[in-house]
Amino acid sequence: MEAETLAMAQEIDFSMWALFARATLIVKLVMVMLIIASFWAWSIIIQKIILYRKARREAEVFDRRFWSGEPLDELFEEIGPDPSGQSERVFAAGMMEWRRSHRNDGGLIAGATARIDRSMDVAIAKEAENLQSGLSVLATVGSTAPFVGLFGTVWGIMNAFIEIAEQQNTNLAVVAPGIAEALLATGLGLLAAIPAVIFYNKLSADSDRIVAGYEAFADEFATILSRQLDS
Repeated sequence: MEAETLAMAQEIDFSMWALFARATLIVKLVMVMLIIASFWAWSIIIQKIILYRKARREAEVFDRRFWSGEPLDELFEEIGPDPSGQSERVFAAGMMEWRRSHRNDGGLIAGATARIDRSMDVAIAKEAENLQSGLSVLATVGSTAPFVGLFGTVWGIMNAFIEIAEQQNTNLAVVAPGIAEALLATGLGLLAAIPAVIFYNKLSADSDRIVAGYEAFADEFATILSRQLDS
């Protein structure tokens, strides 16, 4: 009997596609949702890695130009009021408010320093929002995917036991396929969640460092303008 049971079990296809094809409709839907969530998370991860590298390179290039000794008015004329780089947009926001704060007679309108600071803070907030957009999806996938997979496993095991009861047979050939199909859902949930959690933590830290660089630049720039106001 044991040899016959083992022979039957060996004939069963335990490939990923076969396990998916034999699963119940609910478990199939769970698996499809987890696969879509995994691809969605990886698309965000790749997009953010590319974006953050570009932002760091742009910040390094602009930082060298800013501290090269070139007059700020000339630098602003070169990059324009709507530049493409993130650091350049923070700088442009401060310069535009600086120019608006001058009266026709060349004097400065009161409260110029505070308005320049607020303008750059708003620009930094917009850049931070752009850098951090999509990270909430990674957090959601990382926190919910294991439970969605567990739901699929519980549902699959429940149906496996129902099938065992209907057939009144507990041999390996009957039990193994249903259990394997159910556990596949948990595996897919972990496969989606683990990279999402790892890269969420990494990308959040990278985003915070980039934004901190913008804030440090804004403080330095505001200090330079403040000296010019005092003089």
